Amino acid sequence: MNGVRSKQEKVTGLIAHLVMILLSFLAIAPFWMLVASSLTNNNTLTRFGYNFWPRVFSADAYAYIAQEWAQIGHAYLLTVVVTAVGTFVAVLLASMGAYALCQKDVPGTKLCMVLILFTILFNGGIVASYITYTNVVNVKNTIWALLVPNLLLNGFNITLVRNYMLNNVPSALLEAADIDGAGEFRKFFTIVLPLSKPILATVGLLAAVAYWNDWTNGLYYITDSRLNTIQLLLDQMNKSVQYLASHSELAAASKQELPGTAMRMAIAVVGILPIILIYPFFQKYFAQGLTIGAVKG
Repeated sequence: MNGVRSKQEKVTGLIAHLVMILLSFLAIAPFWMLVASSLTNNNTLTRFGYNFWPRVFSADAYAYIAQEWAQIGHAYLLTVVVTAVGTFVAVLLASMGAYALCQKDVPGTKLCMVLILFTILFNGGIVASYITYTNVVNVKNTIWALLVPNLLLNGFNITLVRNYMLNNVPSALLEAADIDGAGEFRKFFTIVLPLSKPILATVGLLAAVAYWNDWTNGLYYITDSRLNTIQLLLDQMNKSVQYLASHSELAAASKQELPGTAMRMAIAVVGILPIILIYPFFQKYFAQGLTIGAVKG
């Protein structure tokens, strides 16, 4: 019986490994093809299509980006600052809001949760949001336009953190802190936050990805080129290349072969690279934060 069970476990383990290898390949292959295409000569790429290895190596797309590095460097720095500040504030607000909603003896917490869940399901729409942020809050062409609208705080993050705190922060530990005379801020920063690292890392990663990839806020609220983020700037560069490519006389006047499709692939690589580099450091906490909340919630 043990021999049969051991054999079944080996077969199951082998199948599981094969499935994971296949899924890993399917996840990595698009990124590999993306990089290979960005390093391929544009005419070759147009003629033969995408491949996992450059048929004719060319760095023209990256050379074009390098020519515009004065703008790109500024946009990168701005995006890093916005992502760092926005992520920190978003995690802090979500954790503080979640901790407040965990207090069972505070009146009105259930009503607040209903209102928060309502915002997850419904919103005022683009027009109402635009009028509010531009005419009432006056964030247009300011750094706040990249930080506040749609990204700084949302009900999903608060709900996620609240459920984690309810199920993974022992109430007995907080009661003991009360007996020792600890205040709410001390309990929050010395007990609750350290025990909530997995979910905070999860929310932080979600917020960082949202801030880094965001270009809609810039599209709606930014007309000053000095406030262009990397995503918005690269999108504008891509449109400029497409415009020149569609007007042969302008392309001839530029005296330069336009990267075209390879340029779009290079733009995608430049835009996604920081997230790919950061994600492995948060992956453990990301998986732990979601699975624990799902099992116990």
